[in-house]
Amino acid sequence: MFAINENFSKISANGVETALRFAQISLDGTERLVKLQLELSKQTLEDQVKVTRELTTAKDPQEALLKVNALSGQSAEKAVSHSRELYEIVSNTQASLTRLAEEQLGQFNKALIGSLDNLSQNAPAGSDTFLNAFKSSFAASAAALNTLQRAAQQVAEFADTNVKAATSATAEAVKGSRRNASAS
Repeated sequence: MFAINENFSKISANGVETALRFAQISLDGTERLVKLQLELSKQTLEDQVKVTRELTTAKDPQEALLKVNALSGQSAEKAVSHSRELYEIVSNTQASLTRLAEEQLGQFNKALIGSLDNLSQNAPAGSDTFLNAFKSSFAASAAALNTLQRAAQQVAEFADTNVKAATSATAEAVKGSRRNASAS
């Protein structure tokens, strides 16, 4: 009985450690997001000053329109770049949290199986059937969860690839429209 209590104490201590790691990963991700937003705000202010200065130097409406088109293309490229950076931060944070959860689930499973093995050694006669049935159902549940995790990871990788492709296509479209606008 003492070994079972000791195993559950370890599980509890690991839970506290996991909660602290979860908080640290979340705070790191939030810090990167806030830093990115502050940099974007600073860059936006600088860009607005630049736009205002360039528009005040325009000699006629046609020149002003060309400058606005050029500046809007640059703004679109910066927005695409910002969205890429934002996506990378969120994606990396989510991946770190997923790894942490998978790691903790694996440790929990090992501890539970160890406790069940210990329990089976000290269990009264005739309880072997119940413990074996429980172990079997636990193993089946763990296998099903593992399959779901792999499927979710494949979906996430597929989504990641699609988001990156869409972002690249958007960036190319913006560059193409800028070339067309400047050629006109």
